Amino acid sequence: MTDSRRIRVLHTSDWHLGRTLHGRKRDDEFAAFLDWLIDTVELEAVEVLLIAGDIFDTSAPSHRAQALYYRFLSRIACSNCRHLVVIAGNHDSPSFLDAPKALLRELDVHVVGAVSQETGDEVLVLRDPEGRPELIVCAVPYLRDRDIRQSEAGETIEDKERKLIAGIREHYAEVAAAAESVRSDLGLRIPIVGMGHLFTAGGRTQDGDGVRELYVGSLAHLSADIFPECFDYLALGHLHVPQRVAGSETMRYSGSPLPMGFGESGQIKRLCLVDLSPGETRVSELEIPVFQTLERIRGTWETIESRLCELTADESRAWIEVVYEGETLIGDLRERLNEIAADTGLEILRIRNERLLAQSLETIRLDETLADLGPAEVFDRCLESQKIAADQRPDLVHCYRAILADLDDADPLARQ
Repeated sequence: MTDSRRIRVLHTSDWHLGRTLHGRKRDDEFAAFLDWLIDTVELEAVEVLLIAGDIFDTSAPSHRAQALYYRFLSRIACSNCRHLVVIAGNHDSPSFLDAPKALLRELDVHVVGAVSQETGDEVLVLRDPEGRPELIVCAVPYLRDRDIRQSEAGETIEDKERKLIAGIREHYAEVAAAAESVRSDLGLRIPIVGMGHLFTAGGRTQDGDGVRELYVGSLAHLSADIFPECFDYLALGHLHVPQRVAGSETMRYSGSPLPMGFGESGQIKRLCLVDLSPGETRVSELEIPVFQTLERIRGTWETIESRLCELTADESRAWIEVVYEGETLIGDLRERLNEIAADTGLEILRIRNERLLAQSLETIRLDETLADLGPAEVFDRCLESQKIAADQRPDLVHCYRAILADLDDADPLARQ
């Protein structure tokens, strides 16, 4: 086989365009990130950009979120970046992403929203300006339950989990085999990059980051050995914390570019810059600037008051979550906080009064709405409030997760 030259790839994921934070729109943050990303692509001489799913926060994104996406695509097409590869995540609508794919392909934007009956449709051969193949990408989108498993009467939860894992493993094996066949036919030693949107075993999350269990049952956290060895690099999405898979340098989550909740407020966000050449993969990380400071302040009243005064003195414009953990009951916590934050650049978006919460689950939680809670937390509270016996809860939780998985699998645009 003839050797190929080095190629530079940038890996990102989990943009969640359109996401809000406790009622606050974040369009300015997303726009600032995308501006920075365009500049970074130019500065780092990136030739291929990979987006590993969850471009949007919902399957029916707002007009503003769509505008941000398409404006970015038009700008990247005019940059030095030759190819952009986009796969769908569990938050995305496959049919929405796929709708303009034929048009976008003319701009060297390659979109794989849904699994196709033809495995080869997920194998992309990217070419240099002279038309020579330079990279093969196995662009595997989020694999929905219905894509990889057939339901059978009388199945147990464990049966479903085993079939899910077997189905995902088989799908990756088929796509990788197709990619190796293509490379063999080309007679070139060009790298193969895999993409995916899933939850691997041992993956780290943060509280409040909105990362969902993708399938029913805990076994569906996938081990690293499901990924074929032919991948020179594996670009994953879904987990928002930048991390390696099983300690591997060449299997990575880039993480989300913005903190999705206050639990991520102290986290450094990164992108993965990958240099590929025959037999060698070199990965470095690029730190993403902070476009809107988030801060979680927790502790006694004295601790909270002191930190707010420090931020005010620094003329900070942070968005803040306050978690009061003092022993003394403070019924006018919001009034006190508002008084400190008045006429400053600070915005207190959420207040959690743990002293009141500890009194009773039935007590209405101060400044908390349904939007503040994840689906799993809502269900857990329902079980607690109804005093459901502990031995009955696992089956109910499994059923509830199955319903959530079915809802995630439903694509509203595909049904129209």
